[in-house]
Amino acid sequence: LIIVDIMKTLLSLVISISLIQFLFAQDQNDVLIANEYFQQGNYEKARALYEQLIEDPQNVQLISTNYLSLLKSTSDFKAAEKFLERSIRRFPSNMQFVANLMGIYAISGNTEKQKKYESDVQKQVSDNPFQISILAQYLVNEQLYDQAVTFFHISRKLRGSETLHALELAAIHRIENDKSAMIEEYLNYASDSPNRLNYIKNLLQNFIQEEEDLNELEMTLIKKSQLNPQDTKYPELIIWVELQRKNFYGAYIQARAIDKRNDKPGDRTMQIGRIALDNKAYDEAEEIFSYVAKKYPRGRNYSTSKKLWIQSREEKIKNTFPIDKEEIRTLSQQYFLLYQELRPSQTAFDAYRSKALLHAFYLDEIDVASGVFNQLIEERRVGKFLKSQIKLDLGDIYLLKGEPWESTLLYSQVEKENPNHQLSYDAKLRNARLNYFTGNFALAKGHLDILKKNTTRDISNDAISLGMLIADNTALDTTDLVMQQFAKIELLIFQNKKPQAKQSLEKILVDYEFHSISDETYWLLSKLELESGNEEKAIQYLDEILATYKYDILSDDAAFKKAEIYDYHLKDVETAKRLYQDFLVEYPGSMYVAEARKRFRFLRGDLIN
Repeated sequence: LIIVDIMKTLLSLVISISLIQFLFAQDQNDVLIANEYFQQGNYEKARALYEQLIEDPQNVQLISTNYLSLLKSTSDFKAAEKFLERSIRRFPSNMQFVANLMGIYAISGNTEKQKKYESDVQKQVSDNPFQISILAQYLVNEQLYDQAVTFFHISRKLRGSETLHALELAAIHRIENDKSAMIEEYLNYASDSPNRLNYIKNLLQNFIQEEEDLNELEMTLIKKSQLNPQDTKYPELIIWVELQRKNFYGAYIQARAIDKRNDKPGDRTMQIGRIALDNKAYDEAEEIFSYVAKKYPRGRNYSTSKKLWIQSREEKIKNTFPIDKEEIRTLSQQYFLLYQELRPSQTAFDAYRSKALLHAFYLDEIDVASGVFNQLIEERRVGKFLKSQIKLDLGDIYLLKGEPWESTLLYSQVEKENPNHQLSYDAKLRNARLNYFTGNFALAKGHLDILKKNTTRDISNDAISLGMLIADNTALDTTDLVMQQFAKIELLIFQNKKPQAKQSLEKILVDYEFHSISDETYWLLSKLELESGNEEKAIQYLDEILATYKYDILSDDAAFKKAEIYDYHLKDVETAKRLYQDFLVEYPGSMYVAEARKRFRFLRGDLIN
């Protein structure tokens, strides 16, 4: 009898489990059908099924999102409220339902009920910071941003942290366009760890772009820096603000203070100097490197700062047209004195190399340059990579002398000696350029196709530019005759035979009036005129490109260069400002857009402190 009773009990249990499984499977099927009705917009059938399904607590969380959306879309807020109140009783720890109910009160306009319920919820979860933070996140989904902020702050207080939830709060303030509060929260986030500073800079790059926002950020940072004078985070962020404005002097002042505070011999200041030099702010770069060299004569940055000090002056002189050869000779002497002071260091050898390059490309003293390069190649203490660079320079010298075979031997040697190094790619690019100069376009294009990827951006861009020039101007010309003439002209320019090059370019315009190379010809003529100090003539050639080749690849280059000439060379602020503004409208996808916008704002006065 006992065995019979046990068997009956087991049978009953199996039947019960099977029945539950059957009912659950049936419910699952009904959930899928109801959701399908909802997606199709058949709300009447969907609602009928949902209201059957919500009787079983197991189904509630499966259908709640769609069911609530359905009720909202039909403005049946009473039914939504009833459903949520019942769901909260069933699942009191589910903060999503709590947030949903607050949302229903908000969109139905029941403000008093919403406030009372919010107050009640605060009391109910006052001892559970985890639930509070989860609720706050769900409130963001409901677009109840003020309430979300309130609960995040309650969570902060309970956990005793003034920086907790900083990113979440910053995101809310960004949505609400409260830049001041957003900045405060990003700074809170950065306070927890210095490693977070770069992350914050990246975020600010995306969200702080207008000058008024930069001003507000700067004022906040200055106040915090004054209150926390030992915290370098705030001066670092002030540097970031100044760099956004391209105010390199302002960044330099902050970097100087950071170096002094950290007892560093100009480390951060040197970084700002390099950024200024990269951005062609030659006067500021010269002042910065001069400061480091004079302030820290026994520091680790002394030799580099002296070299970059002269290099900043060199770049300024080389970009002031027409170039003053006496200034070039002064630079040559300064490099030689630095070589004598610092030898046998690598900086000394690099300074000697810089002197040789001036003799080769600006003073037409090729034999002097060759002597220096050969002397450095024979010097055993010159490092491997610097020696390879000097070999590339010597290859260029042979090209200046009209000995391309000697050039390609040196380029190929450097390429083999430095596999997978930037020098190898540089050597390959120079070989491609040599093949282009000598009219071997197929071989040049083979080199360039390899260099378009898997290399540095500058080399890749140069390879793409030269490759496009060849492809665009040889596709319909089987003899490549015009392209060969154009390449020889570019070799003349490289060899500093600019009067001959100019004469040949003008002849191309007459002989091949409608050839596709015409825009490139105008571009080179404009460049040569600018280097001769003939700004008005340079602009005329750019205008030819803009008038005749408005939709070709050089159009945006010509428009931007024209604005730069009025800006930097003619100092015509009003015309430059108008040209930059026109450029932003005409060429919104150009690579020069960011720089054009910055220059326009600067000239308009936006970026003046």
